[in-house]
Formats: sequence, structure tokens, C-alpha cells
Amino acid sequence: MTVTGGPVVHGYPHLETVRAAVTALYKRLSYDTVHSFEASVAPADVAFGDQDDLHLGAQRVAREMVRHLRLPDARMIVGFREMQHAASVELAAGPEYFIELNDRFRTHRRDIGAALAHEVMHVYLHRLDLSFPGTRDNEILTDTATTYLGAGWLLLDAYREDGASSQKLGYLTPEEFGYVLAKRALAFGEAPETWFTSAQAYTAYTKGLAQARRDEQQPPLTAAGWAGRRRYAKDRRYAREHGTAVRGGAYSFSGDGRGTLRVTFPCPTCHQRIRVPVRGRMRVRCTLCRTVLECDT
Repeated sequence: MTVTGGPVVHGYPHLETVRAAVTALYKRLSYDTVHSFEASVAPADVAFGDQDDLHLGAQRVAREMVRHLRLPDARMIVGFREMQHAASVELAAGPEYFIELNDRFRTHRRDIGAALAHEVMHVYLHRLDLSFPGTRDNEILTDTATTYLGAGWLLLDAYREDGASSQKLGYLTPEEFGYVLAKRALAFGEAPETWFTSAQAYTAYTKGLAQARRDEQQPPLTAAGWAGRRRYAKDRRYAREHGTAVRGGAYSFSGDGRGTLRVTFPCPTCHQRIRVPVRGRMRVRCTLCRTVLECDT
């Protein structure tokens, strides 16, 4: 897990990997398991003040993460040392896992919960045998899973930036953390805005929420704007007239070999691609996340 002390990268450079991670969670865990995490980690359960004993407090917060992820037979042993990264975990067979936190957390105790959330998620994904190839993509998967399953708001809240210094934990940008958190909020009916202690985290969340809502406004969804609907109609007409596959943004048209034109587009909730016949207004139900979508194909 990385910690940034220099300039913070902003925007959405990892968005496709983030979306793939959300899809992978639904595929590996199932809709029912994902929605069993309907309650996020509560701020009071991971509060860590300067007056708390360092090691006892870290163990308490680690146990809360284990409880949240339902890893009752996993024991986290937390230590501190000088290191380049924010934290690391030894992914052995268990049941004991050794987590090391950067010495900086001795004096930045309110961010210990964020670091532990990420490292305990590594254990959770390891036990699921769910991973992405390459360190970068696997860390993005871990950040995304931590956030989507209810503990990653702590990672976003650890983001602080002013004219003199900055801090950000994890591989995702602040806006990407906000995007995943907004995806969770829309799917679970949460309102995480009140949990932030960092003003910059709140701003990043609002930007991520706007990006998440744009996912719900892409054709062939009926919520698409005028410009998107006009472009979609033009691409659909071209596909019909020329009988060739046409890709327009996130959606694409293709024939099925029997003269029926079909459109493929991503589910705005889980990003699994959905393929349906082109035949006007219809309701489509995503088989992966069970979202019912109003479409005009």
C-alpha cells in the first residue's frame, strides 16, 4: 500500500480497472454476498485518539476490520516499523497474519483504520483467491473492494492536501475513491457525506458522485441526455443500413447472424456488459447485480 506525501494525482486514470474490479467482486462473491455488506464500518468503531494506547488501539481496529469482513478465524498481529510504504501484510496460510504499519502512524493515529482496512482486505481477497495480474492492478482491486464493501471511506478520508503538504493512502486517486464510494452509496442507499473529517475528501466524493451519475445517463438508458440520444440514433441507423458492427462510446451494435440488430452496453451498477435486441423501449434486468434498467434501444 502506498502513501503519497508529494503532489497528489487527480482525475480518473484507473477508471477501467476500477470498473473491472467492481464486476469481478459481483462475479466472485454473488449479488447476495455483496449486499450482505449493506452497513459500512461505523466511524465510532474505528475512532482512534492520541490518548489511546498505540498497540492496543491498533489491535482493536484490526479486529473491527476482521469482524466487518467476517473473517472470524483470522488473527491480525499489528506492528510498526520504518518502511517506504504505508503498510504491508504477510499473506501466509493463516490463521495469523502479520501487518506492519509505517512508523508515521504512531503520530497519525486517526489514519490507522484506513491503513488496516486496506491490509485486511488483502487477506480477504487472498482467501477468495481473487486477484488481478500485476501489482498495480491488484492494488487497485484491493482499494476498490475495500471501498465497495464498506470500509474504504476511511481511505478517502485520509486524503488531505493544502499549500504546504499533502497525504493520500492507496493507489486510487481521490476522485476514483469518491467514484467507488458513490457507486456503493447509489447501490446501497447510503449517505457517507457526514462521515468525512477531511474537507478535501468531501470534495473528491462529490466529484466522484457526479462521475457515477454520468454512468446512469449513457445511451441506451432512457436517462441519457439529448446529445447522447442523438449520437446513439445516428450510430444505430448506420449499423442497420450497412450491416456492420458499430461502436459508439460505451455501447456497440452488432448483428446476431439472423438479421436482428443487437446493442451491447455496460450495466451502470456493476459494469457487466449487457446484450439485448434493438427494439425500442424496454426494461432490462442485469443478471449479475439484478439492477433493472429503463432502456430505449
